Amino acid sequence: MPPPVPKASEPLAAPAGAVAGKVPAPAEPRSAIQKALDKLGLRRDIDLALHLPLRYEDETRIVMLKDARDGDMVQIEGHVTNSEISFRPRRQLRVTIDDGSDTCVLRFINFYPSHQKTMSVGALIRVRGEIRGGFVGREMVHPSFKLAGGELPGALTPVYSTVAGLPQAYLRKAVLGGLGRADLSETIPAPFLSKKLPQTLLSLRQALQFLHHPTPDVALSVFEDRSHPAWQRLKAEELLAQQLSQLQARRVRAAMRAPPLLNSGLQNTQCTLHDQLLERLPFRLTAAQQRVGAEIAADLNKNIPMHRLLQGDVGSGKTVVAALAAARCMDAGWQCALMAPTEILAEQHFRKLITWLEPLGVKTAWLTGSQKAKERREALAMIASGEAALVVGTHAVIQDKVIFKNLALAIIDEQHRFGVAQRLALRSKMGDGGQEPHLLMMTATPIPRTLAMSYYADLDVSTIDELPPGRTPIVTKVVNDARRDEIVERIRAQVAEGRQVYWVCPLIEESESIDLVNATQTHEVLAATLPDALVGLLHSRMPVAEKKAVMSLFNEGLMAVLVSTTVIEVGVDVPNASLMVIEHAERFGLSQLHQLRGRVGRGAAASACVLLYSTGDAPRLGETARARLKAMVETNDGFEIARRDLEIRGPGEFLGARQSGAPLLRFADLQTDTDWLEWARALAPQMLDQHADLARRHILRWLGGKAEFLKA
Repeated sequence: MPPPVPKASEPLAAPAGAVAGKVPAPAEPRSAIQKALDKLGLRRDIDLALHLPLRYEDETRIVMLKDARDGDMVQIEGHVTNSEISFRPRRQLRVTIDDGSDTCVLRFINFYPSHQKTMSVGALIRVRGEIRGGFVGREMVHPSFKLAGGELPGALTPVYSTVAGLPQAYLRKAVLGGLGRADLSETIPAPFLSKKLPQTLLSLRQALQFLHHPTPDVALSVFEDRSHPAWQRLKAEELLAQQLSQLQARRVRAAMRAPPLLNSGLQNTQCTLHDQLLERLPFRLTAAQQRVGAEIAADLNKNIPMHRLLQGDVGSGKTVVAALAAARCMDAGWQCALMAPTEILAEQHFRKLITWLEPLGVKTAWLTGSQKAKERREALAMIASGEAALVVGTHAVIQDKVIFKNLALAIIDEQHRFGVAQRLALRSKMGDGGQEPHLLMMTATPIPRTLAMSYYADLDVSTIDELPPGRTPIVTKVVNDARRDEIVERIRAQVAEGRQVYWVCPLIEESESIDLVNATQTHEVLAATLPDALVGLLHSRMPVAEKKAVMSLFNEGLMAVLVSTTVIEVGVDVPNASLMVIEHAERFGLSQLHQLRGRVGRGAAASACVLLYSTGDAPRLGETARARLKAMVETNDGFEIARRDLEIRGPGEFLGARQSGAPLLRFADLQTDTDWLEWARALAPQMLDQHADLARRHILRWLGGKAEFLKA
């Protein structure tokens, strides 16, 4: 006998014996079912109620075999006329049933003795599966089955997403229990909803009951396109919860305090560090850089923590804007920290910043996980004493031993590649109790409007929407892997002209399941083919010193060709590199392809990006891969690339690590539900101002404790 189904409330209830003011007795060990529910995030009754079916099975009617067509998913009922185990071509259980109109063979490759017992000759059984033709007539392979009897259900049977150890039967019972117990009282004032759903306004409970157990007369298309009023109600609820939590986070932040960076420590006659840096730059700022710089400066002058996202296409000049913001911070006598996700990117920032700031007397500390102990101790001492006004590094910047004297500005590059906890840790580094540092986040992946309205609604967004003058347009070509030899000859010609080349591979090692040419092999082939040129290799598993040596040779123009994995995706700036070859481009995401392409076109020479693709054993590329490569050829505009990337991948993958804190939308679709998003944005401030208790309950229902992560 299977173990009894635990009550759905068991993992959600208080520990037995808990008394107010007393420490409860140790809880009983959690069952495997409870652990499986936890994996799905189903800890509260409302979580269970909102765990909607992936699909439905129609067990409401019996279909006669004579009326069933091959390929139909049907439920039939008949007597077992034969049951045997055969061994050709392999061991299997074969059961024949007859419903009076025709016969059907049921085949089970994996089965238990209980299967044979239930489906013994003469038994009347009810079977559901896909009917199809076979060598000996019609058959079903591994259908669901049970003894016939009892009334047919009046609603479709839900099929839920689950995990190992949590069978559908258990999960259905748990969801049904949660749906019955959950507090589904209304949290959205009826007048607000009735404006959007005047004719078919359903309560939340009605909507959920329908979606868990719909009647069979409803067309499946309304579930697939989510057009039914029950779906519309959930979309409204979810988007409103998101907008409320984002607006609440913004308001909470507005009540916090940060040091206003007003340059109060300087005499009026002195030239500020900011002004000196501006004068020493070997180029003029673009109008867009000046505009976003003014927006950041206005934030830094306030005593409210800045929480701004600086977005701009690859090569638009975000680093210099960040440097000028850091200069304003240091002018006011405070420290600034800049954190990047990879050592290569962090070092690129470090090199630029010391080139610009060291001649002005600024001391900069460098922190990474690969540092030698002595270097690390010296850096930590400089940071703690305040001698280092600027700190640049990787995630090592947020480790416990790093103590700032007076941190006031935290800059995070490629912020979507950091987890929420890491971003929160950097903000907690400010030693002055009761104050928060200003936070500037940067991304070279522009945020489409709908994402900015939803997932980034708690941020102020600054956009650099023009490239510096002198950037040459990059020509992008899609080339079949069969023409590799032509590409190698193109590389030979580029090297002969004194140019440099990147060749990017997606994997380091061979994989039995993915037939890809790895970086090591490609490096060997190119080195042999181009004996007069220095061909380097760079990947994430190399020792740090070796990585630095390779990058130094390439940066100084001594290395002609760099074969690399995607560690060079961001932060590498070599103006003499004019050709980018991306191996197996069909395997990369669109934004990643655009980032890689942005490594060339940084100088005056005409630049090109070659997307090498392979179909393998397939006759042609898949639809998604073709859409990505087509987009790369058609546009160099990062904002258009971002829009198409969102269409292709959806917000989940596009957002990257931010999803670890702000839950993704499960029901609403930013591509199709912009009307509901606009409605939720307009309603959120009214709810917080006029119905604060309803707003609090609504956020708690949909987000639980996860809303806290919006601080990041």
